[in-house]
Amino acid sequence: MSEFPWKAASATGVGSHPGDDPAETLRMVLGELPDLPYLPELPARGVGADMVGRTASLLVDLSVEVQPSGWRFSDRPGRDAGRARDHLARDLDALEELAQGYEGPFKIQVCGPWTLAGSIELRYGDKTLADPGAVRDLTESLAEGLAQHVAGVRARVPGAQVLVQLDEPGLPGVLAGSVPTASGFGRLDAVEAPIAADRLRAVLPADTFTLVHCCAPEVPFRVLSTAGVSAISLDASLLRRKSEDRIGEAIEAGTAFFLGVVPGTETRLRDIGEIAKPVAGLWRRLGFDPARLAGQVVLTPSCGLAGASPAYARAALERCREAARALAEDPEGLAGS
Repeated sequence: MSEFPWKAASATGVGSHPGDDPAETLRMVLGELPDLPYLPELPARGVGADMVGRTASLLVDLSVEVQPSGWRFSDRPGRDAGRARDHLARDLDALEELAQGYEGPFKIQVCGPWTLAGSIELRYGDKTLADPGAVRDLTESLAEGLAQHVAGVRARVPGAQVLVQLDEPGLPGVLAGSVPTASGFGRLDAVEAPIAADRLRAVLPADTFTLVHCCAPEVPFRVLSTAGVSAISLDASLLRRKSEDRIGEAIEAGTAFFLGVVPGTETRLRDIGEIAKPVAGLWRRLGFDPARLAGQVVLTPSCGLAGASPAYARAALERCREAARALAEDPEGLAGS
């Protein structure tokens, strides 16, 4: 029995998918990943279905609109903000219809506060990240809106144990001071690690299993651990040996890992053993009990699948599911093969 919300040998996806039919995509996700399904995102539908716009539609008492430079705060919601809300409403309608009677873990994804702050501009044109007070307001608004979103998903699928994933591809740049200004001619000041962790912690819903997805090469493990996330999601192909000590510390502390082991874009998929072997090898190098592996590690594609074909997306999820089962059946054999 796994100590985590999912069954041992589970796999899931990161979030985005190709296509524009929420019911068709959700039906596929529920079929391929029965132990840990999620609410797919379909950015091909256009503005408002993108990661930033989708999450901005959840903000409470903060309005956004689209300008030529991208999303910007405004006095009243723009037309594209309405489209974002409509897209999400249709997704939730499909979820309520197709997940009737479902019981178990179910993952939803939103853009994290730091990536959001580095993407949405203030009314006068600079990025929200440039103004600590605006970042605080954004964080508080997102926390309230996300709590309402979680409650809404629970109401539509009463048997679901909701997991919340914050997508933070921009967090390493925020910490390093490499995020460009709105003009593109400068860089915004780096955010100190304790502040970054504090703002992340403020967004995480209470009494909810939470994870942060960061597909950048330099995952800020200590910031995420300090923030109190329950799991860390990353691209396993970008891991370097220098990160292994920090991964080991997180695992020892009870943090789960969602490891991206299959490319998110079209390519020839490797055999099950080839996919599972590096994960088993990492676990053995870290010196943990092989029996814990399949419960504490969930396999995923390396990132979202929006840039792939529908056929590849299905095959990638299937391969993750099969590799997760292989890890459960013979973790020691795979590590030594």
